[in-house]
Amino acid sequence: MVLLICQGGITVTGSLVRVTGSGLGCDTWPLCHEGSLVPVAGAAPWIHQTIEFGNRLLAFVVAAAAVLVLIAVYKAKRSDAIKTMAWVSFLGVVVQAVIGGISVRLDLQWWSVAVHFLPSMLLVWVAAVLYMRIAETDAADPTRRFPAHAQTWTVIAAVALCFVLVTGTMVTGSGPHSGDSGVGMEGRLDLDTRMLAYVHAICMYVYLIATFVVAFILRRSDAPADAKRTVWVLIALIFVQWAIGVIQFRMGVPRWTIPVHIGMSSTVVAFSAFLFAHGKRRLPTLV
Repeated sequence: MVLLICQGGITVTGSLVRVTGSGLGCDTWPLCHEGSLVPVAGAAPWIHQTIEFGNRLLAFVVAAAAVLVLIAVYKAKRSDAIKTMAWVSFLGVVVQAVIGGISVRLDLQWWSVAVHFLPSMLLVWVAAVLYMRIAETDAADPTRRFPAHAQTWTVIAAVALCFVLVTGTMVTGSGPHSGDSGVGMEGRLDLDTRMLAYVHAICMYVYLIATFVVAFILRRSDAPADAKRTVWVLIALIFVQWAIGVIQFRMGVPRWTIPVHIGMSSTVVAFSAFLFAHGKRRLPTLV
C-alpha cells in the first residue's frame, strides 16, 4: 500500500510543479543547474527551485518503497508473477526519472510532459494489482470470482481509461499551464482546447458506461461482496472526477483544480486495477 500511495502521490507533486510554473526551477538533469546538483541562489526564483528539486527528491522516496517491496517479495519467496510486478515498479521509477530529465532538457515540450505522466498511471496500475496479489496465497489455484464476460468488460473499461488519460494529457498540453513561467505557450499543443476537452469527455463517458456494465453484471451474478463494493466505489470516483473536469472546463482550468484532478486520476486508475484483479484471485480455500 505504501508503494501504491507513493506512485500516486508523486503524480500530484508533479502537477504542483506544473501549476506553480516551477518546471525549469532546475533547468538541467541529472544536475539541478549546470555544475550544481542542488539549487543555486539566483539561478531561478527560490520557490521554483524548491518545488522542482523537492519533486526530484521524492523520486528517491518512491524508489526506496519499490526497493523495499522487491526485497520483501524475494525474502518471502513469492511467485514469479509477483516478483515481475515488483521489478516493473522499481525499474519504472528509474525510467520515469530519465523521462523527467529528458522533458526538462526539452524545455517541457507538451508531448514530453505527457510521456512523463502516462507511465506514472501504468505504475499506479501495477502497484494496485501488486497490492492485491501480495495478499493472495501462491500455493492456491486461481479462482474466477465473477463471470468471464464481466472480466472482459473490465478490460474494455481499462482500454477506454487509457484513451481518457491520453486525451487528458492533450487537453493539458494545449491549455494555459505550460509547466514553467518562462516557457509561456512555446512548445504547446496547437489544437483547440475546447474541442480536445469534448473528445476527452466522450472517452470518459465510454469508460463510465463500460464500468456500469461491469456493475450490472456483478449485481445479477453471485460475485463476492468485495468485488461489488469495488465497482460501486469506482463509479462514485468517476463521477467525482467528472465533476472536477466540469469545474475546470467552466472556470478556465484554475490552478488549484489540476492537482486535485491528477490525484483523482491516480485513485480511479488504482480502483480500476482493483476491480480487474478481483476477477481471478488465489485465495485459500475455507474448510
